[in-house]
Amino acid sequence: MTAQQPRKHIALVAHDARKADLITWIGANIATLDGNAFWATGTTGQKVRAAHPTLDVTPLKSGPLGGDQQIGAMIAEGRIDLLVFFVDPMTAQPHDVDVKALTRLATLYNIPMACNEATADMIVSSSHFASGYIPRKASFTDYETRTV
Repeated sequence: MTAQQPRKHIALVAHDARKADLITWIGANIATLDGNAFWATGTTGQKVRAAHPTLDVTPLKSGPLGGDQQIGAMIAEGRIDLLVFFVDPMTAQPHDVDVKALTRLATLYNIPMACNEATADMIVSSSHFASGYIPRKASFTDYETRTV
């Protein structure tokens, strides 16, 4: 990260079968990612810190114990710039409702979200990633002022 590149606030989540893939992806992109701030669900955060000790990673609770919801709250508060969530589409997740809520919030609040390596590569290689690009904020005025 260059001195003029703004520090990004990045959330990292990976289902068990995808944790190694996330670690590998981070390693392949370490020069681009270093210097940013990361929050990650429990085991994912511990594994990322162990594999990449130079990164500023704050582990939260495990996903099934509320970590997905913690990241969702950070998104709703405007504290996350990017969600990298390596999903395992082949395994049922016991906390699927939390996963859906997290991805819904990223969509609702217009946060870039990568659910696989290809999308994550496209995001971090974009000129927007290295700039001060700020996604257009979602407007909820119509919803908030509706007549019920």
